Amino acid sequence: MKVILSGFNIDVETIKELKAFIQRVAEQLDEPFFNSLDPKNKKYTLQVLQQEAVLLWKRDNLTPETLSAAYARISRNPKPVNELREIARQEVDLARKSNQNIIFGLGHSSVAEHAVFNFDILGVSRYAVETVEHFRLASYTEKSQRYILFEDDFVVPEEIRGTPLEQEYIALIREQNKSYYQLYDLLRPYFLEKFRDLAAEQKNQRMLDGLAKEDARYVISLATQTQLGMTVNARTLENMIIKSLSHSLAEVREYGQRLYNEVREFTPSIIKYTKPTAYLKEKDSDLKSYLGVLSTKSKPERKTKEEVNLIDFPVEADEKILASILFRLGDLGYKKSLAKIRKLDPEQKVQFYKKVFVNINSWDSVLREFEFVQLTFELVISGSAFGQLKRHRMTNIISQEYHPGLGHTIPESIKETGQENILKKIAEKSDFLYQKINKISSPAAVYILTNSHRRRVLFKINLRELYHFTRLREDAHAQWDIRQIASKMAAEVRKKMPLACMLLGGKDLFQEKYQNIFSNQSTKN
Repeated sequence: MKVILSGFNIDVETIKELKAFIQRVAEQLDEPFFNSLDPKNKKYTLQVLQQEAVLLWKRDNLTPETLSAAYARISRNPKPVNELREIARQEVDLARKSNQNIIFGLGHSSVAEHAVFNFDILGVSRYAVETVEHFRLASYTEKSQRYILFEDDFVVPEEIRGTPLEQEYIALIREQNKSYYQLYDLLRPYFLEKFRDLAAEQKNQRMLDGLAKEDARYVISLATQTQLGMTVNARTLENMIIKSLSHSLAEVREYGQRLYNEVREFTPSIIKYTKPTAYLKEKDSDLKSYLGVLSTKSKPERKTKEEVNLIDFPVEADEKILASILFRLGDLGYKKSLAKIRKLDPEQKVQFYKKVFVNINSWDSVLREFEFVQLTFELVISGSAFGQLKRHRMTNIISQEYHPGLGHTIPESIKETGQENILKKIAEKSDFLYQKINKISSPAAVYILTNSHRRRVLFKINLRELYHFTRLREDAHAQWDIRQIASKMAAEVRKKMPLACMLLGGKDLFQEKYQNIFSNQSTKN
């Protein structure tokens, strides 16, 4: 594993200062000009440049801490903010003391959010990356198994290294990976033939090749290595580090330590609490022990297919969104606004929603009032689908662990090419080794499971975010597994709130739906 600090934000005036110095160095040491000077002037020029370099170095303001300190002073100092930035740049030690007093003394942690860091993260497992990307207030771009041909690289968890199961684990992963290439070699011509008209154009062959990769990946394990780029502010970064260092998996703990090692010299005043706590380390084990006392644990019920169940939603959702709009634009309280909406006849409500949606485009967000409709789903989905679900960070995702008892998801392409047994055989072997590893390390057992294995997820999303989710994931270009899930979710919600969901769905069908709603209008108006 590698964690590399690739960038961070610093004051633009510091950047200008450095660029100006570099320009002076280039001009003063330009060979024709420098050689034209007499020895005395040459010596003087070098001394001046050296003194300026030392001054810039000693200032030690190549840190995002100066921005945090300057912005922290805005609330209590009447000086213009650009002057506060200049003060912080010139007095870095005082800026750091100010940060420590405000962030850790007064508890105003939001000040640390003005410091932003970029990281390269390499060689982390597909399983551990679910923890890496668990944090909402960060940005991630991950290597895709849909577009990049997988290489034979994987993580051997520390928990099984040196045990009798290590070689069995490695052997099975190599068999999984061999099966991946076997399936890919069969699926690529299958898709080229299935979509022969598309394949006739060279530009489409890469897309069809991607279909073969995305279905072949169902046979490879969650131990598969991946890489990503991450951007995160210092407040979230501190939370990442402490939670990672408190994690049950050694790989995640190593990741947390590497994160901290990369930033600690740049962030002494804004990242402080990084030590693992008993609360974070022991809470899950404490709760599991208590659940054992309550005798609530049982074997997972076996599932033979994915499930999408809408288990919680507000009644009168259509009316409540309109009431929220009326509340914002009118002068009534919410209860009276809702009462007024309830008195509208069905056609008036339809017309109200048409006014809500008129002129909207497929890339526009629906109104913020749609966020007041909260929806909770219980899902049983594959590892491949979860890898895409987790990208929607403005939701609430609570998941159980992957478990063989929930069955496996097998792509239709693998069934249609008669290769179903390849995946089934690998899945069964993975299930068997999972049980053996589980006896020595329950957290590490999951590494050997494949992208086809399933987990149960509690997924909470507001209707505004569901619009974004379905536009992306129900679209014709979306991966088939997550597309089916998004389609089922949208169908369930439409039954409960048909007016608010008039335009819910993939962006490929957006224009058609819009035209159907406004069929009496030749253009948007």
